[in-house]
Amino acid sequence: MVSSDEGTQGNDDMFKRAWANINEFLADVGSELKKVSYPTRAETMGSTTVVIVLVVIASIFLALTDLLLVRLLGKII
Repeated sequence: MVSSDEGTQGNDDMFKRAWANINEFLADVGSELKKVSYPTRAETMGSTTVVIVLVVIASIFLALTDLLLVRLLGKII
């Protein structure tokens, strides 16, 4: 049978290991974040412009395709 002192010691070790793992993880995260290269304002604006233009083009294409299909099906039915 395990005494209450031995059970408490086991829990303490478990929490110490968990805390050590959390600290190691956070240290690794900090180290990796220092390696990140963020885009410049100009790069961000350029990428955003490309995305917006492509979304507009895709929207126009889908709208025209929908209009064409609706008219074709309207004549058939």
